[in-house]
This record gives sequence, structure tokens and C-alpha cells, in this order.
Amino acid sequence: MTYRIAQISDTHLSETKPFFVDNFLRTGAALRESRPDLVLNSGDITLDGADEEADLIAARALHDALELPMRFLPGNHDLGDCQDAPSHGEAPIDAERRARYVKHFGPDWWWFDVPGWRVLGIDSQLLGSDLDAASEQDAAIADAAAGLGDRRLALFLHKPLFDQSADEAAITGRFVNPRPRRALFASLGDAAPSLIACGHVHQYRASITGATQHVWGTSTAFVLPDVLQPRYGVKEVGYVEHRLMPDGSHDSQFVRVPGVPTLDIADFPGAYGPL
Repeated sequence: MTYRIAQISDTHLSETKPFFVDNFLRTGAALRESRPDLVLNSGDITLDGADEEADLIAARALHDALELPMRFLPGNHDLGDCQDAPSHGEAPIDAERRARYVKHFGPDWWWFDVPGWRVLGIDSQLLGSDLDAASEQDAAIADAAAGLGDRRLALFLHKPLFDQSADEAAITGRFVNPRPRRALFASLGDAAPSLIACGHVHQYRASITGATQHVWGTSTAFVLPDVLQPRYGVKEVGYVEHRLMPDGSHDSQFVRVPGVPTLDIADFPGAYGPL
């Protein structure tokens, strides 16, 4: 039986700054009609949950109200950015911020099996950090990969691993940086994922590197103007449906939700300040 995952991402929800709540509610209504097996939010669930616990509380309540099977992964706005990311005025992940996230959304890494597949979700902000949880996650990744058996592996995380090539050396906040990327591949060993899905960039893109399809899920909330961010793919809001088949094949499709406008963050200085 095909297992359907609706990947939403970068919802940027807040009670005191509800700029993007309406887009989320309209997307949620479409998901209730579609009835996927799982709704997976791949991070930046909140506008500023890293510093405002109220945003975590409000975002969790909005997701629970959908009354659909849910899993969550954290983004930089939920518990702080990677410790090796260049500073953009954003606090790095630490134990306190991570604990607040886990309190409201549960484990920041996990895996489960469906026919033909193992679905592994990880906390990309933990990769390469000095937190004790980072080595615990590395061990969990290795365990998930070692026990894969005949299943295919689908890996979900917030940040893309790279733009075009795993050999890229640039240090950025947009992709997983080279050292933690190499460490992640080492933890995976010979278990090359068939699918790697992420968010963070607010653009939809599907590409293939080796035996792996990389799918970037766009935001339900907004896009960034070209002056601030290159065009890697489709700058539209929406979500991605991943169909995992028991024979190990898969299909990922960008879904546009009627009536959900593609907002531009430049029009909302009250969210993160003037750009």
C-alpha cells in the first residue's frame, strides 16, 4: 500500500505576529480534504520559537487543530541555528532552546518503517554542534542505517545538504556545512538515501545526485525576494506530497493550494524587521 506524506515547511507561525496563519489554515483545510497518511512539518514551524516560547505553544495548537497524523522536525527559527552557521543576528542552538522545542513538539530526531521504506527525520541544527544530543543523534542515524535491511531510506531534515554537489566547500547558513555534511554521510555508511527532503529555502526544487533524489519543500508562508536569495527553483507557496511505494519506488509532487497567496517577506517588516 502506498504511504503518502504531505510535507509542509517553514510555516512561521506566531500568536502575536499572525502574518502567516491564514495561509496555514487554508493549507490545513486542503490537507484535511486530501487525508495523507502523515503530515510532516520540516522546520521553521514558528516565527521565533527559538526565543519566544509563546510561538511554540501557538504553533503546536494550530497543528493539533488539524486533527491529522503529525510529525515535526525543528528549523533554525524553532531552536536556534547551526553553531557553525555565519551569524545573521540569529542565536545558535543550545541545550535550553532545544529543550523548549522538545517539550512542545517531541523528539527532534526519529524514524519509522512503512512497507518498502524507512523514514528517518533528523535535526539539521544539531549536526556538528557541541551538544551531547549531537552525538546521540549521530548514533541514532547510524543505527537506523545499519538496520535498514531491504528497505529504501527517506531522509527528512530542515536544511538542504548542498546546492549542486556534496563536495561544495562554502560555509553558509543556507546549506549544511561541509564538515557536518561529511559526518552525516559517515553515520549513514553505505545506506545512501533514495530520497532526501528538506525545507528552509522557501523554494520547491527536485534534482538527482547519484542514486538520490533531493526534494526541497517550499514554505506555506512566504518567499524571499530575488535581491536577497537566488532562484534555485519555484518561488511559490504550497506543500509537497511524497508517495512511498512498497516496491521501493517513490514520487514527489509540488502541490499548489487554491486560494493561498504567495506572500513576499519584504512586505512584512513586522515579522523579522526591514530587509
